[in-house]
Order: sequence, then structure tokens, then C-alpha cells
Amino acid sequence: MAGAFAAEARGVNERRAVAREPLAVGEPLNAPLFHSLMQGLEGGGRCVVLDLGAARAATIAAFGRFRCRLDIVDLADGLVALNSDVDPRSVLRPLVDALLLPRSREATDVVLCWDLINYLKPPALTAVMECVAARCRRGALAHGLVYYSAPRMPDRPGAFVPMDDHRLLNLAAPGAERPAPRYSPEDLARCMPRYTVERGRLLRNGMQEFL
Repeated sequence: MAGAFAAEARGVNERRAVAREPLAVGEPLNAPLFHSLMQGLEGGGRCVVLDLGAARAATIAAFGRFRCRLDIVDLADGLVALNSDVDPRSVLRPLVDALLLPRSREATDVVLCWDLINYLKPPALTAVMECVAARCRRGALAHGLVYYSAPRMPDRPGAFVPMDDHRLLNLAAPGAERPAPRYSPEDLARCMPRYTVERGRLLRNGMQEFL
């Protein structure tokens, strides 16, 4: 089962230890939509951020500067179960609800998908994002990176962390690869009917960045 914990400003209530951070590989990625997302938090009121990746010290530090609660749910360990051929409504959604943190009185304002979208089959992607949407306020923002032009991608989700200038650095070491689903905006609209693409940018590494 995927691990999860919540970090409140300067305190952490853990269910799982912070993930190991391997040596950085590759150049930092200029992600303008992530940059604008972080800028929007500057000087803002309290917000709730849901991180669907592994708990990483750099991410906790980056959001610790803001008046926010950071909920972290590592869904990568649940990918095999999520991508199994089961009925999405009767099996997948209860599974996703079990993997996510219990619903809180405070609705989520920001969702960090990183590159997880690429590793979910369409039924699983729908189930995950529907359950996430049920925890969000209306108008919440979800940020994601989609392998768009490259036919192949790493076998496991990356280990993206924000830098001081809000660029993203992937700490994952190179390894095995698999075919990339190369989801288009139309694919995302079908799989995520409760979301609309506010902005999209093609990045220099061939990934599509979405808010």
C-alpha cells in the first residue's frame, strides 16, 4: 500500500519515512506553469497542497515557506493494483480512497501530480483524479507533466523536486524504460472529466506541462 503523511507548516505527522534522495541526474527543467503556481502562493492565504509523489525533503522545504498544509501520498507503490483490470467504480475508487489520506474539513487547493499521470491506465487515471477532485475545492489547481513527444519513458515515475528558482530537478537515476502512453489534451479530457486544462506548455525535454 502506498505511504502517506501530512506536514503542517513546521511539523510533520508521518506514516512513512521520507524517501531516499539519490544523486541528481540531468539538468533542471524550466517549468513555467509550476513557477507560476508557486508565485501564486506568495503572500497568499492558507492553502492545502496534495502531493501525489514520494515525500522529499526539498519539496517539504519549498512549501514550508508558505502558510499551507502539505499532504503527501506516494501512489507509485500502488500502481500495480491501480492498473489491474478491475471494475473502476466498484473496485478502483474504493482502493484509491484507501490509498489517499482520509478526507479533511479543509478542501485541497493545489494537487501535485508530477509525472504520475503517465503511469496510470485510463480507468485508473479516472479513478485517481475523481477521488482527488472529491477532496478539492472548486477551482483547485492540479499540476502535471506528460510525456508527449517521446515514445518511451522511464519504467518508474520520476523523483521531481522544486529548486529555489522553482525549476524542477529529477533526482531519479536512469534505468529501464517502457512505452509512453503520450496522453493528448483530448485523452486527459476523457479520463478527467471534472478537470479542464487552464494552461499547457511544451517543455524543451518534450514533456507537456499542464495546469
